[in-house]
Amino acid sequence: MQILAEINGNLNAIGYGLAAIGPGIGIGVLVGKALEGIARQPEATGVLRTNMFLGIAFTEALALIGLVAGFLFT
Repeated sequence: MQILAEINGNLNAIGYGLAAIGPGIGIGVLVGKALEGIARQPEATGVLRTNMFLGIAFTEALALIGLVAGFLFT
């Protein structure tokens, strides 16, 4: 029975690692598009930066929810 617990713990860590790929990709796309918008229209830097940080916060919240769910459902 102890072997199953060890395997289960390892699978949980792998599952969260795979779940963290989505927010990582999301933040990369978000920052890239914000920088592209700033390069195209420099006078809108303040608005774009504010919206970028809000998007990053919401995307990171998804990663934290996934981490908490991993602890709750094990």
